[in-house]
Amino acid sequence: MKNMINKLFEKLSEFDQVEAIALGGSRSGESYDEKSDYDVYVYITAPIGEESRRALLSDYCKYMEIGNHYWEYEDNCVLKNGIDIDILYRDLDEFCDGVASVTERFEAHNGYTTCMWHNLLTCKIVCDKRGRLQDAKDRFSVSYPDELRNNIIKRNTDLLYNAMPAYSFQLKKANGRNDRVSVVHRTAAFLESYFDVIFALNKQTHPGEKRLIELCARNCKILPDRFEENLNRLFDDMLTHGDKLTEDLNEIISELKLTLKRENIS
Repeated sequence: MKNMINKLFEKLSEFDQVEAIALGGSRSGESYDEKSDYDVYVYITAPIGEESRRALLSDYCKYMEIGNHYWEYEDNCVLKNGIDIDILYRDLDEFCDGVASVTERFEAHNGYTTCMWHNLLTCKIVCDKRGRLQDAKDRFSVSYPDELRNNIIKRNTDLLYNAMPAYSFQLKKANGRNDRVSVVHRTAAFLESYFDVIFALNKQTHPGEKRLIELCARNCKILPDRFEENLNRLFDDMLTHGDKLTEDLNEIISELKLTLKRENIS
């Protein structure tokens, strides 16, 4: 299996447009097994034709969706051994500018602010023709900026409970209408901002959308009291005990406010 993947990387690197290839997700570290999916990032200087990619990938994959563009531009495939592989194609200059907007210009987003920074720092480089991807790693291997931390917390706490369109207010209205679709949608947005605050508070880059409670418990020293308990109660009540939803949100917000106050963050 490893030889097959290495051969695929070797063949991908033969395209003139490819300047670097990296592994992300669990495959970039030590916590994976033989069934773990592959997240592959291919940094290119110009597009590679879809038919050329299809011809190459057909030697390694039993199912292919070439050129999906639901999030990033990517090929989503299943290897011949049944393991999923997602191959994302990126312009390195554009990617680095996005990371710079966070680490050097301190721009906060509505959740997931530091995900691409995390992706760069934790990826495993498997090909780097001119050393530019390693240069990017070196450039952005910096301490978590205080200004970025403050901007993320300010923007996302506004979205949680301060601003007129705050998610907690929207959720209260949706719940009052018994609009379950809106409740789910706004709860997801609430959690995106909530976890962005938690990771920023701890000066931890955001690892993405998976296993967030577990990762917070493992890596974040500063957590609201009853962090996991309050989240699990929200999940349990969200669709089955709607009358408790506002109370659950208020408890999560209250504990977050107390945590920020303890850390002298207004």
